[in-house]
Amino acid sequence: MTCAGEEEIFKQALLKPGPPESFALQVVQEAIKPQKQTKLAQDENQLLENILRKLLQELVSCAVQSGEQIMQYGQSIDDEEAIQSQIPRLLDIVLYLCEKEHVEGGMIFQLLEDLTEMSTMRNCKDIFAYIESKQDILGKQELFARGKLVMLRTCNQLLRRLSKANDVVFCGRILMFLAHFFPLSERSAVNIKGVFNTSNETKYEKDAPEGISIDFNFYKTFWSLQEHFCNPASLSLAPTKWQKFTSNLMVVLNTFEAQPLSDEEGTVNNLEEEAATFSIKYLTSSKLMGLELKDPSFRRHILVQCLILFDYLKAPGKNDKDLPSDSMGGGSTHYILRLVYVNSLQNNEGLGCGGREILEKAHSMEVAILLVEERLKNKLKEEIKSCEERVKKLLEMTPPKGKEFLDNIEHILEREKNWVWWKRDGCPPFERQPVEKKAVQDGAKKRRPRWRLGNKELSQLWKWADQNPNALKDAQRVRTPVVSEYWKPLAEDMDITAGIEAEYHHKNNRVYCWKGLRFSARQDLDGFSRFTEHGIEGVVPPELLSSDIRSKYQAKPSDRSKRAKKDETKGALQQAEENQIATPASEIDGEGTRVDLESSAAPMDTDVAVATPPPDENQKQSSDTDVGQEAGQSEADAEAEAGIIDGGGETDAEVDLDAVG
Repeated sequence: MTCAGEEEIFKQALLKPGPPESFALQVVQEAIKPQKQTKLAQDENQLLENILRKLLQELVSCAVQSGEQIMQYGQSIDDEEAIQSQIPRLLDIVLYLCEKEHVEGGMIFQLLEDLTEMSTMRNCKDIFAYIESKQDILGKQELFARGKLVMLRTCNQLLRRLSKANDVVFCGRILMFLAHFFPLSERSAVNIKGVFNTSNETKYEKDAPEGISIDFNFYKTFWSLQEHFCNPASLSLAPTKWQKFTSNLMVVLNTFEAQPLSDEEGTVNNLEEEAATFSIKYLTSSKLMGLELKDPSFRRHILVQCLILFDYLKAPGKNDKDLPSDSMGGGSTHYILRLVYVNSLQNNEGLGCGGREILEKAHSMEVAILLVEERLKNKLKEEIKSCEERVKKLLEMTPPKGKEFLDNIEHILEREKNWVWWKRDGCPPFERQPVEKKAVQDGAKKRRPRWRLGNKELSQLWKWADQNPNALKDAQRVRTPVVSEYWKPLAEDMDITAGIEAEYHHKNNRVYCWKGLRFSARQDLDGFSRFTEHGIEGVVPPELLSSDIRSKYQAKPSDRSKRAKKDETKGALQQAEENQIATPASEIDGEGTRVDLESSAAPMDTDVAVATPPPDENQKQSSDTDVGQEAGQSEADAEAEAGIIDGGGETDAEVDLDAVG
């Protein structure tokens, strides 16, 4: 069969109704006649790919000649249902064959690359929409391994053809697709070497124009900062550049502080409306300098650039093995220090009173650098820190919502440190493969590794502490959280409007609940007492809950508490009665004793059996007094509650009192 005949078979297949899985494999078998029924050989795959690429080229040519959009060519609507256009239909058939491994997995990626190269940018948006819709299938392992490089090349070619100023949304769609399509630890998407885009040059006026109303020296000083922002690594190449940068930055910061923005100016320059017409670069005309200084968004861009530069200078170098910390000693800063030392030593400047003596006594320049390093290191650290604090203060003062904006920027920069350390460590993969349990052979016991503190994690922690002893002295290392802060996650789970599913509630975490009960027992006994009645949700402080939920767990006197108060009152009365009964008979006569007992028994309404022993037996029965009182009290409570009265109509107390008389 000729190539034209095989193309005709596929053209007819595009018009067949139904899903591709119902006829795709049959069409391939009819056109190629493979040796195996379900999987093509290498030469058969090459033949099929040539046929499909030629067919795709013909369909695109027909679509262009007809004036229709490529992804809608051949689309029609019958009386019953709409017929899919031919090119998406062809792509669906090939995608199904690749997914089921009937043909080579990279074939669909090759067709998509050819299609984007043959299409205009208007048609490429529709093609890329198709790619986004099939992202889950294209990202499967059997297809991703064969076509990831082709897809990366296709997306990069689209980005080169697009305008970064006019096609910002489309460029963003492509970048977002690449971020989701490739795994998180993919090295091809990471700037491993940390190369800066030095081609992004900011051009500004070098000579002052006539009739300018601003200080032109300030204009040049201001825009010269962009040379350092564009390539921060240049600051570590020569100490003179670092000194020039700091002097220029001080001029700009002093101007910002001398001309603060009011809240009215921040309201007039609506940043939300500005975001809709966002442009990548600001205009650098000297005539616009005065207006730009009054723009809060413009100031924020410059100040954020300063924070990014300082964050880069504080980042550790590749040879630094310490943990991330606030200390200065990273790669860029350390190199700047050494260059400043060399320059200071050579010029005999900035060394203080003992600088020249150190230089004379040192055997070499390297030894002199090491001796004077501590003297200048603190000075440079303080210089960077002071600049950073001034920039943060200016950001906080810039309206609107300066404090909130600064918090967001600090949060972003803090998260960026994690990526810096990940790249410095060689981009280790985040994904962990499941551990396969291997059967241990009988008689061959594998020796476990011995760790200094019992396991690998504790030994590593101790090793870090050895390298950083200040971590053990940190007051924040061991800190008991406040109860109101600790129970906030559980309070959010209890809020119905949050819509958190029950299986994700913190009350299911037994460790979390156990820790919370310990904290409440130390700090909030009232909340801890609600645990027996309402469970773990009753321990949450009421101020964290909404009004409707708070009423449910409001403290109410329960039956148990009422019963406890009743028993406490009754016990006090019984104790008073027993004290009166235990009075020695020698102090009062027998008649007086009976009168007192009858008067005390009547208002107490108890059934305590009283038997006054003779005076000569008081000493013998003194050892059994406590036991008898407790037993009599418990029996009296039981009989009083049951209302037990003997048949004669007299209570037990009355009978015993008569016997005593």
